[in-house]
This record gives sequence, C-alpha cells and structure tokens, in this order.
Amino acid sequence: MEVRTESSNVLARIVERRRESIAHRKRVLPDVALKIAVEKKSTPVRDFVGVLSREGLNIIAELKKASPSRGLLREVYRPAETARQLEASGAVALSVLTEEDFFQGSLGDLKQVSGATKIPILRKDFIIDPWQVWEARAANADSFLLIAAILDDHELSDLLTLGRTLGMEALVEAHSREEVDRATTAGARIIGINNRDLRTFEVSVEKSLELVDVVPQECLAVSESGIRGGADLKRLHEAGFDAFLIGEHLMSAVDPGAELAKLFSQNG
Repeated sequence: MEVRTESSNVLARIVERRRESIAHRKRVLPDVALKIAVEKKSTPVRDFVGVLSREGLNIIAELKKASPSRGLLREVYRPAETARQLEASGAVALSVLTEEDFFQGSLGDLKQVSGATKIPILRKDFIIDPWQVWEARAANADSFLLIAAILDDHELSDLLTLGRTLGMEALVEAHSREEVDRATTAGARIIGINNRDLRTFEVSVEKSLELVDVVPQECLAVSESGIRGGADLKRLHEAGFDAFLIGEHLMSAVDPGAELAKLFSQNG
C-alpha cells in the first residue's frame, strides 16, 4: 500500500524519515549482528497475549516524551522510574515509543523499561522492515506494533510471521473496516483500533465503538489513544474491548502512576 507524501500527511512524513533512518542503521548494524545479539543476549519473551487475555481492565500504559500533535509531554523524562510506577499501579503491559524524530524516543528507553519491570513491553514504532523486528527483540521487546496503513498485505503477513518465529505476537493497528479486514486476513491475533487518525492526528474514541464489532471474536481487541477517564474506559470495556492502550493522558499527568491508579478506582 502506497503512503501518500503530501506535507499535510503526518504519517507519510514519519515513514519517509523512518526509511532514511533504517537505511543508515542497517549499514552500521547488519542483520547478522542483530541475530547474534538476539541469540546470545536477549532475555526470555514475556507473555503479551496472556496479560491481555485476563478478565477485567487490561491497561497497556504508554511511555513517550513527545508527540507530533501535542509536542513535549514531559520535560523531565525518566522512563525506568515511570515504568516502575505504572507497573505498581496496575498496568499489565507497557508500550514504549522508540521513534526519535517525531516522538523523541529511543531503543535505549525501551531497554531501560524492560530492565526495570517484569511485565511485557511493546515496541511502539513505525515498523516497515524485518530488520526492525530483529532490532526490537535484541532490545528485549516482547511485542511490537504493526500499522496496517503503512504496510501492504505481504509485508503485514511476513512481519507477523517473523515476530512469531522470535516468540513475539505483534499488535496490528487499524483505523478503518478495510484495515481491520486486512489485519484479520494477514492472521493478526491482536487487533488495535487506533482512535487517532495518524494522517491528521484527530482523535475520537467513537472510532473504537464504530469498529469493535468488526474485530473477530477469536482476536484480542485493543482500544488505543484518546482515552481520557473512567467513563471512556467503562464504555469501551462494556463494548467488548479486551485491553486499552493509554499514553498521552498518563504522560501529561504530574504523577502518571497516580493517574493510572485513579482510572482503575473509577471502574472499581
């Protein structure tokens, strides 16, 4: 699937920059070196599917320093410390932004978080190349994001399959009925409905409510982005979602751990 490249298309600009970065990094660190790192240094994969399959509110708390829509979210960003707080407050998994140019993230952030916590870690990035999947596992990610809008059908299927050979089940993100269908056809087991349109960065939880019935019963359904409080969580949970990815609401709070605990208390 071709991604349009107008300057107004934020997603296209991110992907274009990502391709440039990957080309450079592959020259510095070839596939063979990554595969050796995975074999000899990576820690055992933690069960991302398992934690999302539990009863109750399964919240994936996201750590990110900035975003294209909101700019800088945390002037003082301590990923490991914040991750420990979120784990203690009840997050079943953590998502870590690793894209450098638009989100000010890094793989170093992911490594810190993985080393500081015991729950599964999702690599949140714009993954378009198998090299990035190997890179994610070498950094001790337990899952990774695939965005249907930036991948064609063969790429989506191949990246899902590669993840499984490394013990990782990817979260496949969709923003339309067509993308949910494509994710299902590719064999996705975890389908995320992104309430944020990555081309415009407009957000509404109504997108999840619109698409939840399209996600097959055998798949885990995750509502992503735009969740602002207990009322949103309650609506989405009652609609049938298995898990919820919450980022900016937590990262904008003075105390992300306390804010997460508050969300749980509102649905106790």
